[in-house]
Amino acid sequence: MPDAVSRPPYVPVDILTPDRDITHAHFRPGDQVVILKGVAGEELWGDAMTVVTPSWHTPTNEDGWRLRDPNGGERTYVTGHARYLVHLSRRCPDCLIYLRALEDYLLPKFADATEVTDCGWYSLTHLNQLVHIADARPNR
Repeated sequence: MPDAVSRPPYVPVDILTPDRDITHAHFRPGDQVVILKGVAGEELWGDAMTVVTPSWHTPTNEDGWRLRDPNGGERTYVTGHARYLVHLSRRCPDCLIYLRALEDYLLPKFADATEVTDCGWYSLTHLNQLVHIADARPNR
């Protein structure tokens, strides 16, 4: 995968993640997950993380998960909502259905792209909480 990540000239609206019905209990400490953020060639691209412990997700006022980036860095630990996560460590039907739906929706929009493309759906708050643009609230 190339080191450079580009932004598309337009950001396709993520119509799937905000309505994803996945519970906090779907994930457990130690699970390997990915937060899908865009496209790399002909596949989805995102940040791989490890689920660490339950943590309140302030942007949604719901149960979230504390996640660890195995690459470390400035943002080694972040908190995210369960609907942002997809299992890497096991092939569960709920995550596979979501993954396939996101592939069917997103990949055709970037059929000619050759670089890694970040769709810009996520940002980090000052509390290191990952927030989807559909969940963003002012002053958080």
